[in-house]
Amino acid sequence: MVTTGYDLIMAGISWTAVYMKVPEGYLAFIEELPGANTQGQTLAEARANLEEAVAMVLAANRELSEESIRGADVIRETLVLPAA
Repeated sequence: MVTTGYDLIMAGISWTAVYMKVPEGYLAFIEELPGANTQGQTLAEARANLEEAVAMVLAANRELSEESIRGADVIRETLVLPAA
């Protein structure tokens, strides 16, 4: 996998991961990122799966965005938010 500036910026964002114990193991999701949810038999597995889910959601959102602006005259710039 090639790391881009986008990946490095996203790595600096703090997310709120929520883990819920259920009979089958753990459900997990990111409060700030709709669609980033998963499960695991153990908490460690749920954490690992959630990292993958976040990466997949961000990649899918990026692809959808690129498709929607393909051929358009756009300005693309980096947005850096101050630490909370």
